[in-house]
Amino acid sequence: MIYNSTPTVIRNGTIFTSNGNDPHGDGELHIVDGTITYVGSTHHAPAVQGSNTLVIDAKGGTILPGLVEAHFHATYFNVETLEDLDIKYPVEYVTLLASQNAACALEHGYTSARSGGSLFNIDVWLKKAISEEVVRGPRLTASGREICGVGGLMDWNPDYRKIGMDGLVLLVNGPSEATAAVRKLVKDGVEWIKTYPTGDAASPDMNDHHTLCMTFDEMQAVVTTAHNHNLKVTGHCRATKGIRNALLAGFDSIEHGTFMDDETMELLLERDVPVVPALYFEKASILHGPEFGMSQQVIDGHQETLDAGTLSAQRIIREGGRLGLGGDYGFAWNPHGDYAKELTFFVEHVGLTAKETLICATRTGAEIIGVQDKLGTLETGKIADILVVAGDVLDDISLIEDKQNLLAVIQNGIIKAGTLFNSN
Repeated sequence: MIYNSTPTVIRNGTIFTSNGNDPHGDGELHIVDGTITYVGSTHHAPAVQGSNTLVIDAKGGTILPGLVEAHFHATYFNVETLEDLDIKYPVEYVTLLASQNAACALEHGYTSARSGGSLFNIDVWLKKAISEEVVRGPRLTASGREICGVGGLMDWNPDYRKIGMDGLVLLVNGPSEATAAVRKLVKDGVEWIKTYPTGDAASPDMNDHHTLCMTFDEMQAVVTTAHNHNLKVTGHCRATKGIRNALLAGFDSIEHGTFMDDETMELLLERDVPVVPALYFEKASILHGPEFGMSQQVIDGHQETLDAGTLSAQRIIREGGRLGLGGDYGFAWNPHGDYAKELTFFVEHVGLTAKETLICATRTGAEIIGVQDKLGTLETGKIADILVVAGDVLDDISLIEDKQNLLAVIQNGIIKAGTLFNSN
């Protein structure tokens, strides 16, 4: 990515560093060559050198790290049915939609994202396009196509259609096919391997949220092969046994982590594996599902998932575990652009404080991606990915939901979005 060579000063705001320190009420932050060179109070700030310095007035608002969408589906667009995920549009059109979704995420304050699965490996090339400034978007970590057992949650396309599922998912039967699937993804240039160890409330008749969709041996084969190539592994894990199998197999993160008993929770904490619950998706499904023909059986399943997932998330934080935020935006009832509703939900309904929630959405997100030495907190020497918000986010985190409240979305020291960007 291109870095800004113009020295920049952001002042007149509360700085939330996300590193555990108290916010700086009269804060100032300096950027030189895309790197943070000072974070602290205005009173102790060094003199600004040069007449060409760009000064950003935070207008008494909040200065915080750029947000991390830890479960980003760039290729999902207004999905209503399973067909929308795989066979509705050709790859050319999905690529255009994905580029728009990426720009949307950046405009809403998300300067980094980890893909949670992508049609046709589009995220691999989208990552390149973003890094080379061809399109705007969060700095992206790619995962490409997903892996699921034959007959599992993502194997929904009936054989009589004779069109397969290769655009979205690699279907496997046994450890050898799981190994082969990972090797295909290695060639594609992904960084994370996304799997489906369990089912979901969306498929109550065949693969509900208590069903296993991969064997332990298949999961272990995925991890062994991926780790051999320095790739990380995650999985859609709702059923208790599926979560436990993933932890025992060596998964690097867990998506959802819904139904967790004491034994599984102890294993999670012992391994310090982060979880991305994606709980607002469940709430959105319950609220808006009927408008899109969702059956009561499916809605009831989402309610059970929401209740259990909330308890698990609360316990993970209470017992010293880690949560990342984001998930499954791109469905008709949970569209791109609503990303920050996840933050508000975790404060108002899960019971985390605004500080805890912001740490999950910044520092922990960077840890999940593996870039915590460069991003996720506001500290000297780190890359200047910064969000400036009008108003006190620590008092009202829902301010982030409205992009009109975002004064500046800064990536690599450059204003890429926000009202200041739009006014130039």
